[in-house]
Amino acid sequence: MLSHLRAATPALYILWITMAQIAGQEDREKTTALKDLLSRIDLDELMKKDEPPFTFPKTLEEFEYGFNEYGQLRHIKTGEPFVFNAREDLHRWNQKRYEALGEIITQYVYELLEKKCNMTKAILPVDATEDEPTSFIYLSPDALSNPSKLLVLIQGSGVVRAGQWARRLIINQDLDSGTQIPFITRAMADGYGVMVLNPNENYLEVEKPARSSPLPSPTEPSDEPAEKRERKDDKEGKKKREFYEKYRNPQKETETERIPIRENGSSEEHVLYVWDHFVSKAAAKNVFIMAHSYGGLSFVELMNQREMQVKNRVCAVALTDSAHNIWLQETSKGTQDWMQQHCCNWVSSPEPLDTPLDPMLPDCPRVSAGTERHELTSWMSFNSIFRFFSEVLEVKEDEEAEETSNTVTTRSSSLKSKHQDL
Repeated sequence: MLSHLRAATPALYILWITMAQIAGQEDREKTTALKDLLSRIDLDELMKKDEPPFTFPKTLEEFEYGFNEYGQLRHIKTGEPFVFNAREDLHRWNQKRYEALGEIITQYVYELLEKKCNMTKAILPVDATEDEPTSFIYLSPDALSNPSKLLVLIQGSGVVRAGQWARRLIINQDLDSGTQIPFITRAMADGYGVMVLNPNENYLEVEKPARSSPLPSPTEPSDEPAEKRERKDDKEGKKKREFYEKYRNPQKETETERIPIRENGSSEEHVLYVWDHFVSKAAAKNVFIMAHSYGGLSFVELMNQREMQVKNRVCAVALTDSAHNIWLQETSKGTQDWMQQHCCNWVSSPEPLDTPLDPMLPDCPRVSAGTERHELTSWMSFNSIFRFFSEVLEVKEDEEAEETSNTVTTRSSSLKSKHQDL
């Protein structure tokens, strides 16, 4: 008996190894199948399951929100500020809702520019045809005719449009901090003409035409009987359908394409176009520019393209947390020297307002905006910017008066000398 067991031991050992290999192979196949299943599950799509439709109100009233007497957005019934997470665990839906409200805010600010500030739209390009996409800027009634002062406002990049500094501030804080309205009304009261640029309106977005389904590609002939192959295909197709119905229920977003606006396809192009067709033709003797964030980069690019024109027309430039870089933008030495004399950049900083800061590059002085929040730098610098403009203009007028006085004195002396000669 013992001898029989000894004789059978190698056979049992081989059988055990074989069974272990088979079990291991099955485990590997299961692991591979599990990996394949997980690879097919899109976590973003899982979050879209049971997502409400992307149908949102078209007006503030339908959203049940409105601006109170302090310019703060509040719920009409509860008086509470705007709540982003209207529905828990539905981030994409909440974001779409926020964007829909943002579009309404954009139209609301346009109404303020037209009704409160008495500004009018100027269509771009100026020679646009009826069937091409267009943009626009806003002009005060005397923007082109004011003989003394013109203020040009340039916002940063992103979703903001004419009249806005930051959508987030408009929705979560108030209209004063998030829009350009206070700057416009102050400038008008101080005798400026005003131009409000729109550097982010660069294209017309249209829906893409539906694409026709591609014809099925020919498959290699199979040795399986046709009936068996059909049953197999039906079974696999059913499994796929059940899988996608269980784990994927996304809302398909409309596919769109962008048609660029001629000569205004970017912020830089827009600023250059407005300079050539509006600012350079304005009557104002003294042009002032205020640019936030990417708007500062667009201004520096304007200087690269129209250096002498800008130097001859622009009196002072106020930048707020400007994104420009004189090295990357390859500005000339003359431009850098001019910026040191005529520009000031209010940047986000924990230091008190107007505290001088070390210059990062040899271009223009940097001072604290009195806030560490990028989007708030314009509003926090409001009074300092207008004081800066007034001081620069005062110095310029004093210099011009002195030059005029010297010219008159010289001319008088020359006439007196001629009279004595006679």
